Amino acid sequence: MKELKFKTNINCSGCLSKVTPILEAKEGIDVWQVDLQDDDRTLTVKTSDLTEEEVQAAVAEAGFRAEAK
Repeated sequence: MKELKFKTNINCSGCLSKVTPILEAKEGIDVWQVDLQDDDRTLTVKTSDLTEEEVQAAVAEAGFRAEAK
């Protein structure tokens, strides 16, 4: 399993509620979390088989940005 980290524009619990159903439904994401206390609003994803681009596409589907760290 690999751990991917992204700088995001997911700024609040409301934003988190928009991205949650998409990340929860995404095949291949084992565990994920967003650190809202971090200035970069870091999204950490643990996955066995997804690429950075696939995670970024899922975040974009929810209307947010994710830049690989």
